[in-house]
Amino acid sequence: MKIETKCLHSGYSPKNTEPRVVPIVQSTTYVFDSTDDVGAVFDDPTKALIYSRFENPTVMAVEAKIADLEGGKAALCTSSGQAASFISLLNILKAGDSFICTSQIYGGTINLFAVTLQNNFGIECIFVDAQADENAINAAFKPNTKAVFSETIANPALCVLDIEKFAKCAHTHGVPLIVDNTFATPILCRPFEFGADIVTHSTTKYMDGHAVQVGGVIVDSGKFNWKNGNFPGFTEPDESYHGTIYTEAYGDLAYIIKARMQLMRDLGAYPSAHSAFLLNLGLETLALRMERHCQNAQKVAQFLKESGKIESIAYPGLPGDKSYKLAQKYLSGASGVISLVIKGGRANAVNFMDSLKLASNQVHVCDIRTCVLHPASATHRQLTEEQLIAAGVNPGMVRLSVGLENVDDIIEDIKLGLAAVQ
Repeated sequence: MKIETKCLHSGYSPKNTEPRVVPIVQSTTYVFDSTDDVGAVFDDPTKALIYSRFENPTVMAVEAKIADLEGGKAALCTSSGQAASFISLLNILKAGDSFICTSQIYGGTINLFAVTLQNNFGIECIFVDAQADENAINAAFKPNTKAVFSETIANPALCVLDIEKFAKCAHTHGVPLIVDNTFATPILCRPFEFGADIVTHSTTKYMDGHAVQVGGVIVDSGKFNWKNGNFPGFTEPDESYHGTIYTEAYGDLAYIIKARMQLMRDLGAYPSAHSAFLLNLGLETLALRMERHCQNAQKVAQFLKESGKIESIAYPGLPGDKSYKLAQKYLSGASGVISLVIKGGRANAVNFMDSLKLASNQVHVCDIRTCVLHPASATHRQLTEEQLIAAGVNPGMVRLSVGLENVDDIIEDIKLGLAAVQ
């Protein structure tokens, strides 16, 4: 039985991802011919659309495009990057389980993993250093460990993940590797090609690029073996969804279908059609923008490295950087984000930032406009001193997100900031 929704008057199909024909389907609801048709879609959600809490034609077009960019099987957009991280793990884990995460990640994600998941869901996060060797990583696994999570380029430590090493460890223990690819984007790195199983993004950042919408996405490679005995949620009947066994019903779509029909159904963290439309506009220029971000940041990083007022600088594109070799292996560019530590600590970092004219001081990163942030006072403010050190956050650290302005203007602005450093 073929089921069609009557709202798609343009003849648009979710499989059609050509930018010029992506409409804004600003509708919560889709009309069916009969009650039996509605029931049939709840039996098999791939037949037609159900409700815009967890699927919408505009959003689905963007999901398909991002899945193609990453070389994945399928994708699920979310209302934020945090929601993407949360759902990517909750789709695998249950109360009493644990997962491993590198300690050099975004501060908000550390709080989500170490506090919220632990206290509210009974899920333990085991932190390991991103530079840990295989023996140390393997030693962190427990019998109940069900996933490994990390960032391609850590925010704001800017260390590059050795994806193959972490994938090898994860697969040795029969669990998937989830990689947050926000800073790299699929233009600079495609983690699936190095063994990652699931990729997440905060689409708020480079994918959007213009600071006009908050969003996230989860992309599945479709290659992980959920039938290895470690994941009964995929291989046993889901009583909350009329006994569906996801691996049997959906094969290599099992992960995304389960996330959509089980978690997105219940949590409702789905983006609006208009947000997806704006995100699609950003995706159309992503490759071009990433090239310019990398070019500008490389010149700015070299300038900062030669300044006598900088204690240290982290940028994977600089020869001699701790992640330079890994960047050469995994990245085709080091992104537009630079982390620098100003001599004199927090006070001088604040003086530097407050003296900038072109760069804006804001809680954002990966924008077409240059911006700065003091992580210890903002995104990582909730962390203890020990957690700050583990995350690679120095009190004098400034996160500089290099935009698309003329690079000479950006450097002149930085000179103004450095002039205020005592």
